Amino acid sequence: MRTQFSLFRRIPTLKSNIQQHHHHPHHSRHHHHSLSTMTSSLILPSVTLKKTPLNCSQSLKTHNFSSFVGFKNGGILQIKPRNDGARVFMSVSARSPSQTAVNDALFSDYKPSSAFLFPGQGAQAVGMGAEAQNVPAAAALFKKANDILGFDLLEICTNGPKEKLNSTVLSQPAIYVTSLAAVEILRAREGGQQIIDSVDVTCGLSLGEYTALAFAGAFSFEDGLKLVKLRGEAMQAASDAAQSAMVSVIGLDAEKVQSLCDAANEEVSEDERVQIANFLCPGNYAVSGGVKGIEAVEAKAKSFKARMTVRLAVAGAFHTRFMEPAVSRLEAALATTQIRTPRIPVISNVDVQAHADPDTIKKILAQQVTSPVQWETTLKTLLDKGLNKSYELGPGKVIAGIMKRINKAAEIENISA
Repeated sequence: MRTQFSLFRRIPTLKSNIQQHHHHPHHSRHHHHSLSTMTSSLILPSVTLKKTPLNCSQSLKTHNFSSFVGFKNGGILQIKPRNDGARVFMSVSARSPSQTAVNDALFSDYKPSSAFLFPGQGAQAVGMGAEAQNVPAAAALFKKANDILGFDLLEICTNGPKEKLNSTVLSQPAIYVTSLAAVEILRAREGGQQIIDSVDVTCGLSLGEYTALAFAGAFSFEDGLKLVKLRGEAMQAASDAAQSAMVSVIGLDAEKVQSLCDAANEEVSEDERVQIANFLCPGNYAVSGGVKGIEAVEAKAKSFKARMTVRLAVAGAFHTRFMEPAVSRLEAALATTQIRTPRIPVISNVDVQAHADPDTIKKILAQQVTSPVQWETTLKTLLDKGLNKSYELGPGKVIAGIMKRINKAAEIENISA
């Protein structure tokens, strides 16, 4: 196999055998357009040099070298770069097509300028998806979804009823498809493709992380939809197995919400305990746990000076141990799903990191359903790293509202479908 990809500005540097490759984030979308065309067999970019005499430092400085690099699994990577202005083009040959080993820290020093943000469950509303029917590429996604799901998703999105659309098993596929349809609506607009091409980081709230990974090319639209469908079903089944709930606590900072949870947990049994499940933005944190624990939170909230509590219309205690029965089903589905290195950084809800290794992404997605969503830290990190403009793609304006709570000056535009 021979494949070509472009490596921008930086060349791998060495420590012992070789050091992690840090990719220049400003150009990451170009680099990963070509990466996404590779088979998953290509092992990039963390490699180990064979023990052959080579003045690596001099060669790397001049961009004038040809060397062979060995893989863990015995494959051989031949690198022959040529200098062409700002870019270095590298010819890559690989063996051992059955295995993958990618440096998970590929995006560790990303510098965001433009972001696509995708909503999660709760953003759905009857009528969504209607605008997508005016754009052939967007309408085609709903047609594909109907074939995969085995029912008319568009009919439920546009006409409801609300109770049906709000169910976990339907709202998750509905939001995933509608959000990616919004990308196609933007693409069809004048200047839309340029905006899409400018995006150098993406992330999504809970379910939206799957949408972000699909946009970034980590998996196909079809495979992502199958995962989201199974995820919704698995979370519903886990919710049915135990009495649990979620409540939003409004008007307190995270530390006080944690104190409120601690006070509630003193009054209930261990299996009813609660925890913060969604760190959304200052003054808005979602708490998940057993029904009795949630009731204790609601009863004590005013004594902690909360402005209000709002019980969420969800099936159960998402992003807590109550979702553990869903993990094994997700792991099994992820194991059979082809996942590639994203072409741009996708920030994880679990640890606010941009993972590049497909196996790590699979582990993170399985962990996500039982782990708190670190959305507030995600948006703050993007802004601190220099994010200039964001786009919320999909139904509702939940993410735009959260972004404005974090930074009133933040620029964010909603692209609905």
